[in-house]
Amino acid sequence: MFLLSFRHRDELASIAAGAGWQVVAARRAGGGERRFLSCGAAVAVVDARGATAEGIAATAALGGAVEANGGALLTLVSRGENASITALYDAGATHFLASPFSDAEFLQALRFAARHAERMAREWHTGAVFEPLGWRYTIADRFLALTPGLAALLACPERPTVRGILRLLDRDDRVAAMAAFRRMTQARSATAFAHDFDGVGRIVQHLQFDPVAGKIDGVVEPLGSTPEPAAEVREALSGARDAGSARRWITRHLGEDASAPLHLLLIALNRFETVNTAYGRVAGDALLRSAQTRVNDAVVEMLGRDALVARMGGSTFMVATQAPRVRVDLAAERIAAALTRPFVSGDTIAVLGCRIGLAEAGPQDDAARLLRRASEALAEARESDSATLRVAEAYGGGATIDRLAVELHHAIERGDIGILFQPQVAVTTGQIVGVEALARWQHATLGTIGAEMLFAAAQRADLEIGLSDHIQQLALSLAANWPETLGELRLSLNLTAADIARPGFADVFLDRVDASGFPRTRLTLEITESGLIEDLGIAAALLSLFRGAGCRTAIDDFGTGYSSLAYLKALPLDYLKIDKKLAQDITGSPRDRIVVRGVIDMARSLGLTVIAEGVETPEQLEGLAKEGCQIYQGFLCAEPLTEEALVALLA
Repeated sequence: MFLLSFRHRDELASIAAGAGWQVVAARRAGGGERRFLSCGAAVAVVDARGATAEGIAATAALGGAVEANGGALLTLVSRGENASITALYDAGATHFLASPFSDAEFLQALRFAARHAERMAREWHTGAVFEPLGWRYTIADRFLALTPGLAALLACPERPTVRGILRLLDRDDRVAAMAAFRRMTQARSATAFAHDFDGVGRIVQHLQFDPVAGKIDGVVEPLGSTPEPAAEVREALSGARDAGSARRWITRHLGEDASAPLHLLLIALNRFETVNTAYGRVAGDALLRSAQTRVNDAVVEMLGRDALVARMGGSTFMVATQAPRVRVDLAAERIAAALTRPFVSGDTIAVLGCRIGLAEAGPQDDAARLLRRASEALAEARESDSATLRVAEAYGGGATIDRLAVELHHAIERGDIGILFQPQVAVTTGQIVGVEALARWQHATLGTIGAEMLFAAAQRADLEIGLSDHIQQLALSLAANWPETLGELRLSLNLTAADIARPGFADVFLDRVDASGFPRTRLTLEITESGLIEDLGIAAALLSLFRGAGCRTAIDDFGTGYSSLAYLKALPLDYLKIDKKLAQDITGSPRDRIVVRGVIDMARSLGLTVIAEGVETPEQLEGLAKEGCQIYQGFLCAEPLTEEALVALLA
């Protein structure tokens, strides 16, 4: 279950956990929809007692995601707030419980909600293609557990044994299975093998080995004989199967419904032509059918009835949806993970993977322009060495950057560009010890524009230095006048590549700090890897000057782009900030965790304090804490905040 309670989070989580629920709990609504979707919960609970307005807003934010995934949303209300129940129902609540209530009544309400979610899941996922098929083997006690779907398919006993399952395979398939297990446990954490089951047909087993937990997980994917999706599922995918009908669908939705932006994903398989050439067209066509099944499954699971799926020709698929962006991002992650699992071509295991381009429709977009922007993003992803997903520039791409470049100078003068502060939290104590200053442009028509697009416009307008000066002055001025409750926090400021290259920048910047009144000793200066790559010697000299003047220094986004041990050897640093993607890998595969552990161990051996960015879940924080990370920032604590919201958070 996912629990959001503004005042009673720990109490409610403890009650549910004591009854066997797996609880993902939050005290703040920010990022709630993403956390609900990513944790895979079927039941969401919003505690609106004493916070009716916040509860209604949180329910509205979660309601669409809960409905789209066939879940249940239980809201807790104070007795006598009957008027709020209608608003909560309209916002998406499916169940209610009024206080005061006992622990037993709360648990009973959870069971009713779970029963509703199970019934909805059966209605949504009719057909064997969506029945979960898998197993887990725990090495220490030699215990094998099958999912209900797989147990029913194989007509197995309640406590099957490995030997009993292997007897269901013929001799050659048994040899292939044992070879896969040896490959996995000796040399790699994941592998796959294909075999036949009587009455089921050809299937592939995807194996994942976790040596830390001492377990092996298997996902079973039927091949060839997989039934067509049921009618309800075909409806959920809008029935589009070809490029022509997909373009007509996009045109219709762009013209008819502007209530939510249309998102377009283009998904291209990697290395498909190699398989097609090596094994022939028949094998290639079977592989494409399997790929589309995986895309369909991921889309139905994450986007429900909001999506269209189409084959665009060759080995490229398209997904179109008006679902919220957070669900689109999660769907892209789920599709990428599904297509990374090995495919079977004849008797050969083929590992493909994919690249994805994402575009969000803007006011000027028609179907052709939106497809072109998604295609450009896909091309960028395919040219990249590592990026699975590329996002097209928002609001019409380059034309909007040109527009922002023209408007930027006046926006600086008018004060449209402001500062938000994202808290940095000590892992061991939970205390907020500092903040990072982040620039935001509140544009009159385009809404909030983040730092990436803001500096892209500044580069186009040749205003990088002017924008950087403005942000530094504004952040220092705000921090220098913080109330007493913020008086102990450190302030982190980002320096750009243009700043580093400026002659005499250190003197200019330190004069600016002193003029603001903010103490140098509470200031941390962050430089990204991409800002360092041009001239490491200049960067090292500049950081030495700042450290000598009392400031602290950090390398930002470590783990992206140009990661190099040369930086850690040559630069005078106090902090190493792990990039969001690398930090979130702590809950990934054993190989992912080893990489994160290595970065943290290396940094701490050099005397650096390690800060993890983008921490969103308690599981990520727990994993990072175990490896020695000292500070984190991310939605688990708070999104970037105004000064007023920061004061309230500390209070």
